Amino acid sequence: MLGIMRKYKESPVIKIVFIVIVLSFIGTIFLVWGRGGDRGRGEGSFAAKVDGTKISLGDFDQAYNRTRGVYEQIYGRSLTPEMEKSMGLKKMTLDTLIDNVLILKQAKRMGINVGKDEVAAEIAKVPAFQKDGVFNFDQYQLVLRSNRMTPAAFEDAEQDELTIQKARTKVKDGAKVTDQEILDAFKKQNDKVDLQFVSYSPADVKGGIKLTDAELNVYLQDHQADFKTPEQVSLAYAVVSPSQFASKMAVTPEEAQAYYQKNIDRYQDKGGILPFDKVKEQATADALKQKAAKETYEKAADAVNKFKSQGDINAAAAALGAKVEKTALFTAAAPAPALVSEKEVVSRAFALKQGELGGPVETAKGIYLLKVVDRKPAAVPPLAEIRAKVEAKALEAKAAEVAKKKAEEALGQLAKGGVATKDTGAFGYNAQGTIPSIGASPELMDQAFALTSAAPVAKKVVKVGDRWYAVKLKHRIEAPTTELAKSKEAIRQSLLPKKQQDAMAAWLKDLKSKAKIEVNPAIMGE
Repeated sequence: MLGIMRKYKESPVIKIVFIVIVLSFIGTIFLVWGRGGDRGRGEGSFAAKVDGTKISLGDFDQAYNRTRGVYEQIYGRSLTPEMEKSMGLKKMTLDTLIDNVLILKQAKRMGINVGKDEVAAEIAKVPAFQKDGVFNFDQYQLVLRSNRMTPAAFEDAEQDELTIQKARTKVKDGAKVTDQEILDAFKKQNDKVDLQFVSYSPADVKGGIKLTDAELNVYLQDHQADFKTPEQVSLAYAVVSPSQFASKMAVTPEEAQAYYQKNIDRYQDKGGILPFDKVKEQATADALKQKAAKETYEKAADAVNKFKSQGDINAAAAALGAKVEKTALFTAAAPAPALVSEKEVVSRAFALKQGELGGPVETAKGIYLLKVVDRKPAAVPPLAEIRAKVEAKALEAKAAEVAKKKAEEALGQLAKGGVATKDTGAFGYNAQGTIPSIGASPELMDQAFALTSAAPVAKKVVKVGDRWYAVKLKHRIEAPTTELAKSKEAIRQSLLPKKQQDAMAAWLKDLKSKAKIEVNPAIMGE
């Protein structure tokens, strides 16, 4: 293979970018099936096994990091663990690796081969391996060494990737759009339909619903989180101001100078940094303020430590010359009036145990000592205390349920007739799903244009806004097909990508159903 690569030193520059190859080929580039990457993880370690072929943890780790890198480039930021989990990156990565193993095995059965010349030609196109627009063998080796890859491993991976591409292309090429599908799409784009409909909203049925205490209790038990009162605490606290100690303190010229040097960016105007002599008075005052704050904090910490075992906030406050204040019970979302702007104080309060002395907590207002006097845990009140609230929510939920049920009953009656309906009037298809007299619902729009005179009633009810709709085709105004020939090929091309996607999905599903796949459950839980 190295000899073949030397033959391509003069290949012309082409548009494929190295980084795109690295990020796109999640399952193959830089991965060699079952050949390492798991040192120190045990001989039996694996991410998955597909008909006996091992996908190593090393392969999975590299592919996962590469997948995450793609999305970080898309989003322009690092992905948090929560984002990775919600996006299902681990499953996505493993599914891709499994798919590629299956495709490689099936490609051999399909008689698909990739020659060494094809591999060499593709590698020669990579800009990272070129100098002055042409392939350079020394550059090729240098790049691979920097990525800890041997030419043989890289070329094997590239051969696998090209094999997978060929197999996918062959499957997609087998997907065909039929003349009937083209006609259906033409009619969908050009016909108009007029619907009859029946609809129900919760407001339509709410008046006839009466809920028993048993039903309310069941609803309360099933929706406890909606009614749980938040945790509450009441505090005893004292605030110590550094100004209490500042009047008894002084700073030396050296201390003022040192403070100025550490905070020099504070002392500047439009002309730049001001010399110490011009800001000496201000720097001295600032240094004193900082020194007083530090000493006050230390004194507060000493007081807390001294009286912590007894939980005696009164003694701690007295040692600092501070006054103890008390609050009524409050929640984290609605703090006591005196603490509304003190988020750190409130946060620390809810972290303390009842009777525990805590602090110091430094804020712009001063340094706080805290003690939780009382704590009321979060709880679900009995039905008698919150009956009106439970009844309102339960009635809302029941009304939504009844509205859907009535719409489903109406759907059954539409086929027989004898039910009062409203009409939409004639309308054409639009991707937004906007239907006159109903609203926007792409789902209902697709249902409407799938209806025929032989099967005029929709298969299921659809919710639009807060209403449930049952619909029936009243009339379809068919467009003349004289223009079909002109747009036939354009329609075919517009439908083809979806057909190819469906064909690929069905093919992979079939391959997986016939394969023995073993997934290491630990990697999904890591």
